[in-house]
Amino acid sequence: MRRLKAYLPLLVLFCALQTALAQDLASFEKRVQVKTLPNGLTVLLLNRPQAPVFSFFTMVDAGDAQDPMGKTGLAHMMEHMAFKGTTNIGTTNIAAETVVLAKVEALYADYDRERNRVVNRDDKKIAELKAAWEEARKDADQYVVKNEFGEIIERNGGVGMNASTSEDTTRYFYSMPANRLELWAYLESERFLHPVMREFYKERDVVMEERRMRSDSSPTGRLIEQFLSVAFDGSPYHRPGIGYMSDLQHFSATDAANFFKTYYVPSNMVVALVGDLDADKTFAVVEKYFGRIPSGPKPEEYITEQTKQTAERTVVLHDPSQPFYIEGYQRPNFRDKDDQVYSVISSIMSDGRTSWMYRSLVRDKKIAMNAAGFSGMPGEKYRNMYSFYAVPAKGHSATEMSTAIHELIDKLKSEGVTAAELKMVKTRSKATLLRGLGNNQGLAMNLAANQLYYGDWRELFRDIDRVDAVTNEDVKRIANEIFVESNRTVGILETKGAAKGAQR
Repeated sequence: MRRLKAYLPLLVLFCALQTALAQDLASFEKRVQVKTLPNGLTVLLLNRPQAPVFSFFTMVDAGDAQDPMGKTGLAHMMEHMAFKGTTNIGTTNIAAETVVLAKVEALYADYDRERNRVVNRDDKKIAELKAAWEEARKDADQYVVKNEFGEIIERNGGVGMNASTSEDTTRYFYSMPANRLELWAYLESERFLHPVMREFYKERDVVMEERRMRSDSSPTGRLIEQFLSVAFDGSPYHRPGIGYMSDLQHFSATDAANFFKTYYVPSNMVVALVGDLDADKTFAVVEKYFGRIPSGPKPEEYITEQTKQTAERTVVLHDPSQPFYIEGYQRPNFRDKDDQVYSVISSIMSDGRTSWMYRSLVRDKKIAMNAAGFSGMPGEKYRNMYSFYAVPAKGHSATEMSTAIHELIDKLKSEGVTAAELKMVKTRSKATLLRGLGNNQGLAMNLAANQLYYGDWRELFRDIDRVDAVTNEDVKRIANEIFVESNRTVGILETKGAAKGAQR
């Protein structure tokens, strides 16, 4: 009876969430409209008249994994260049600017070709070509109206303007007043219709500085980069998303333009709009502006397949800094039938102060300052990893992190999770979805992502059904299949000069 009383509130919440989600899916199916323009662009619209605003989320089906060989970092560069304006925005004289930018590219090609020579390298000629290139860049700068694209958005009430690049996709988003719909459509379609690679090399310097901060000057960043390069061999996931420094120093605005032409085609993009928008008017405006973008074939999806791991791999980095421990296990991509089992394991291991890893490593044993397990490293589109990490507390070693994590994995393999824990995870998943449905921007993101990945936004709701179907036997099965030594890659950041006993 006491147990029944303890679980009664949870049961009531679970039933309420089930009802709410069923009602929401039915409601959303009536309100979400999907249209594919003649050029191949997919547009989703959800009218939510609570406030006279709307949010949008554009997803391009290309990320760091699509970077060409020898040109890592290009996908990320496109994110930066998308805010530099167009032929109509960000320039005082596009005709003159175009001529000078062409000169910049020709001079850069000469300069880069010369500095790449191994035999008969002429340092004096390299210096002369570099000086000429830099002079042409200065000439091009005189036509630039800095930040005009962003300032137009801000002047018209736009907020939250941003973009991001992952291994799998590139995303653009912000929110605007509903009465600025046509301006939004013009601006967003312009940057995909008439992009200009202006200030490219200046922005490339910014990205190089990002790399220095994220990786070169960050011990943990260096460890993660080396960890991924060892964990993945054939797959493009073994390359750093920010790009290798040597690639960043050499690729050109011409390379970026070619990347754009390949991947920024309507058939490779999804746009989701959520807010106080009339469907007929919105689709008419979207087609008027986005319909101008030329169609093109969706790029080939082929990548080199990741080989099956057959032995443990280890990376150890010695540095006078905070120690860090991470281990990862190869798993199938997000389309795998057991994808939601990994989500359940992540929730059990890492969600909140009741999670296994927090309670064991942080609260009870006090050997770590932070610890968690998560899926989808570094991406989800291709074969990836389920990873566990821990930040050792003062006086504790990577060996202790490894031992403590493996104890929890062994428990997962042999016992799995309790019925109460499984119920809590499922309730939490439903609650998380419901919270996300209340936010225009988050909802636009989820609609676009599910449409892009699965071809159907309804997968946002179906995912909850699949989580609901996960059993304790599923959890134990996956733990025993995936979390094995021969499938494991380990990364250790060991404090330089640490005692021998602190070594793994």
